Amino acid sequence: MEAPTTEARERKLPASLSQLRQRLGQKAKQEPRYKFYSLYGLVMRRDTLAAAWATVRENRGAPGIDGISIEMVEQSAGGEESFLREIEEALRTRSYKPGMVKRVYIAKANGKRRPLGIPTVRDRVVQTAVLLILEPIFEADFEDCSYGFRPGRSAHQALEKIREHLKGGYQEVYDADLRSYFDSIPQDKLMACVRMRVTDSSVLKLIQQWLAAVIVEEDEDGKPTYRRNKQGTPQGGVISPLLANIYLHWFDRVFQRSGGPADWANAKLVRYADDLVVLARYQSERLISFIEERLEGWLELEINRDKTKIVKLQEAGASLNFLGYTFRYDHDRFGRGHRYLNVLPARKSVERERAKLHELTNHRRCYIPLPVLIDQLNRHLRGWQAYFNYGYSSEARKQIRKALLDRLTQHVNRRSQRRFRKPQDVSYYAYFKRLGLQYP
Repeated sequence: MEAPTTEARERKLPASLSQLRQRLGQKAKQEPRYKFYSLYGLVMRRDTLAAAWATVRENRGAPGIDGISIEMVEQSAGGEESFLREIEEALRTRSYKPGMVKRVYIAKANGKRRPLGIPTVRDRVVQTAVLLILEPIFEADFEDCSYGFRPGRSAHQALEKIREHLKGGYQEVYDADLRSYFDSIPQDKLMACVRMRVTDSSVLKLIQQWLAAVIVEEDEDGKPTYRRNKQGTPQGGVISPLLANIYLHWFDRVFQRSGGPADWANAKLVRYADDLVVLARYQSERLISFIEERLEGWLELEINRDKTKIVKLQEAGASLNFLGYTFRYDHDRFGRGHRYLNVLPARKSVERERAKLHELTNHRRCYIPLPVLIDQLNRHLRGWQAYFNYGYSSEARKQIRKALLDRLTQHVNRRSQRRFRKPQDVSYYAYFKRLGLQYP
């Protein structure tokens, strides 16, 4: 999904908090070596906590290990006002302690599972409050080559920058894959990176507590197991994306600075969270060694050698996959003899969407009234199309339209033992459209 612009985000915040964030960002920009030592009071301000709660409420999300949901907070005695007052008091008296983190696993396209930590709603509010205060400080430091989990920046911008570099002749690409990045960040080094800008011990203690929170997950027998993280920042935590960017920012910085590959190799770095590519006219041994030594030796991260590769897009058949898209050079279909840079949804992205449509229209969902099902499909398809409207996506949309029509046709014909009858002389395509289906 596209990230909202900085202006859009600020419009949702109270004017007092928006102005505070602007002042923090300006101070950080004007004094790159300044260390902020008095931030805890800003975190527990009522407008900060109220804005944090509004963000958490809007994102919804599942309840944490305590079972308390957002709806339960809203319907409790005293409602959100009492809830925020309790958080404010716990922060003021320094009695706040984060709860345990519920770990679940999300299926990945390759059949593996990605771990996801779910903090309690209370912890999500406090993490969001800290994020609102720290974000403008570190945003002042981040390099332009970084696009992921940043206000006003998006995946489409990262894709466009790659297209610009490829058209500029930087067609040899080091496509890096970091193994379990969020779970492998050395916590001592991460905290050292945070302390480069923040010396408020109370804020640092909050972050350390979240990093060391007890993880709860069920074993094969359904029994809970408990362990404490010694490295990494749990995926699913509100503060984790910022911390992950803070750590990899130092790779961005040494890459871009005078004496780095941006200088002596004229190489181009594009990073979206832990997905990064380095584009150059030629991938020299010196450039490759710099990338790998900084990531593995200096930052103590692990490069997945099976998935990391060098792509030479000037060679026939070569392609680069990044953020769900494929970059490749194709021959002009009108036979004019030249090649053009094609950017299109990756094959795996289309396969994943087909699988999702299959899931949304399977036999276990026959109980859902057809207009309700179509409304659900429309909401899902709007999100898919909003992301995959970049580049040349007409063929992918055509495939998804066909898969959608096939699945819905099959679905309506098995909803009951009676044979489904649509109006005569009306195609299934037109019939579903009459019911409000919005084809990609």
